[in-house]
Amino acid sequence: MDDNLEQSDREHVLIIEDDERLAGLTRDYLEANGFRVTVEANGARGVDQILALQPDLVILDLMLPGEDGLSICRRARPSYAGPILMLTARTDDMDQVLGLEMGADDYVPKPVQPRVLLARMRALLRRTDVAEPSADARLSFGNLEIDSATREAWLSGERIDLTSAEFDLLWLLASNAGRVLTREEIFSDLRGIKYDGQDRSIDVRVSRIRPKIGDDPNHPHRIKTVRSKGYLFVKDG
Repeated sequence: MDDNLEQSDREHVLIIEDDERLAGLTRDYLEANGFRVTVEANGARGVDQILALQPDLVILDLMLPGEDGLSICRRARPSYAGPILMLTARTDDMDQVLGLEMGADDYVPKPVQPRVLLARMRALLRRTDVAEPSADARLSFGNLEIDSATREAWLSGERIDLTSAEFDLLWLLASNAGRVLTREEIFSDLRGIKYDGQDRSIDVRVSRIRPKIGDDPNHPHRIKTVRSKGYLFVKDG
């Protein structure tokens, strides 16, 4: 009975990966580090598993039999609010960009380094924990409201559909309104790694956030790109 209680208290990770050896090694490593793990090898069952299990985090391979990871991510995202970490080919930048556009929160290149994977997972899970309400938990900018306690945002009273990673970036920019945040600062805060000068994940997320908050992607007035530096969330007035 105690073992069952301990299992139920563990954070649940769903691995969707058809490489049996990699999936097994990853499962064993994560279980040794305190996670409860379910493995699914067939992409055709991926979406159903995500929606049925509602795990705390999904590790999703890009190339799968039955249905590829991009399609799974796109179809699952509207009904799954947890973080999705995608496994991608090391040198394929387009795969990484497409994954983010489909709603993935982060990616880890293959071959997978277990410690890097674990660090990225823990960072995602920390960010998705609901914080205790505080005096500065809600920010308002005209018809845009952002609440860090509920991790929700509204435009003219309508809830905005944001992924976990998109909310994190929006909150970071908005809570530093009026100050330019460099890509180095953003990467350090959100991903816990140094910016390598090549990663496009922040740019992709900004491009996805802008239309969602009523910003013109071609002539943004709320989230401005500061050339060679980073991004500026513009204050009202």
